[in-house]
Amino acid sequence: MEVLLEKSTPTNATLTVKLAKEDYQPKVDKTLKDYSKRVNLKGFRPGKVPTQVIKRMYGKTIVIDEVNNLLSDTVNSYIRDNKLPVVGDPQIDRDKTAAIDWDAQSEFEFNYELGLSSDFEVDLSTLAPVSAYTIEAGEKEQNDTIENLRTQFAGQINPEVSEAGDMLYGELKQVEGDFSTKTAIPSKQIKEEAQEKFIGLSKDSGVTFDIRDTFVDDKAVALLTGKKEEDVAELTGEFSFTIEDITRQAPSEINQEFFDKVLGVGKAETEESFRAQVAEIIEKNYAREADTLLRRDIDEALLQNISIDLPEGFLKNWLFNINEGKFTPEQIDADYPQFTRSLRLSLIKNKIADQANVKVESEEVIARAEDMVREQFGFYGNEMGEQMNDTIRKIAMNYLQSEKENNYSKMFNLVFDDRVFEALKGQLALEPKTIGVEQFKEIVSSLS
Repeated sequence: MEVLLEKSTPTNATLTVKLAKEDYQPKVDKTLKDYSKRVNLKGFRPGKVPTQVIKRMYGKTIVIDEVNNLLSDTVNSYIRDNKLPVVGDPQIDRDKTAAIDWDAQSEFEFNYELGLSSDFEVDLSTLAPVSAYTIEAGEKEQNDTIENLRTQFAGQINPEVSEAGDMLYGELKQVEGDFSTKTAIPSKQIKEEAQEKFIGLSKDSGVTFDIRDTFVDDKAVALLTGKKEEDVAELTGEFSFTIEDITRQAPSEINQEFFDKVLGVGKAETEESFRAQVAEIIEKNYAREADTLLRRDIDEALLQNISIDLPEGFLKNWLFNINEGKFTPEQIDADYPQFTRSLRLSLIKNKIADQANVKVESEEVIARAEDMVREQFGFYGNEMGEQMNDTIRKIAMNYLQSEKENNYSKMFNLVFDDRVFEALKGQLALEPKTIGVEQFKEIVSSLS
């Protein structure tokens, strides 16, 4: 066997593999013997089919399979052992391979086109400081959040006179017809131009309206009358509605009951303590967004300061081939900058991981999947007990074992990226900055 690498440019190379008969024949002979033991042919006892018969029937197919297996192992081993910075997959010369005469030839030559990334160094000490933001929740953010919470934990009151947004309960009757039912009218189901009719009404008062001109669609009419949507076409004309009760969502009062609903029983006993904890929650939420921004800014710093050349023509052809014509060359050209951005970033992070000795263990991947399950079901920590944790682990393991979705690889990459991010934060110069929520929003908006 002979393996030769020839570079035409720093990022393009051809790998030639020459195979002689002695390289693959031992494997072929072993496979022929295995076939003779397993194949059942009429006229021969099981396991006693002569090797020559097997060779005549399956010899060519076995040679092709064993050559291809040897070829794959050889190419992969050469790339690994020589630490070639291969990008994309090796592309075999299909025209040359198609010209092989498998019946007559015993020696073979295969050519692979390789795409390589250029050499590059990662010296984080040369990078300018990256801004690391801490976001403070000011009085405006606290007030806005508390008002939203008051609405979220709203209670109900029964006012004497209706206002916009109220729910009206009462009896609905068809003026010229037999239809009658007790029902509720939610304001959001009433057309905007008809809303005024339902404002300023008191209990026991009534209102008359054309049902078709009043409600937004047949679905609203079906909900109002209790009929199937396909049956409401027969309901037309004037209807009367006599009000028996009015319900209004009223924002929660700022009191101990409200504090307990939002934070948990006894977590805050004064408004001052409640506001301080709300501010802390806001800042924790924004801390995650600030962390996302820091990741983005670090990625940009790496890309702008570390130059890597890539084989453009090779990669575009490879992308076209692996997608089997799903994308046109024009579409690949349009997406190529984003693809190479991700590829360059991946190459840089892989080198950083090597330098920082970052290794991801399977238990870390499983733990990350368990965290994902807990978040999806709203469980945090171990407060649900050992039985629930066992259930969460089973769900996580089932998720990771889905080969079709490649979930283990996806979760592995998330853990790997987190580990590299932590390594980068420990080595890069970070410039702490404390800013308000509005200023942070302006920074994020400017990047969109």
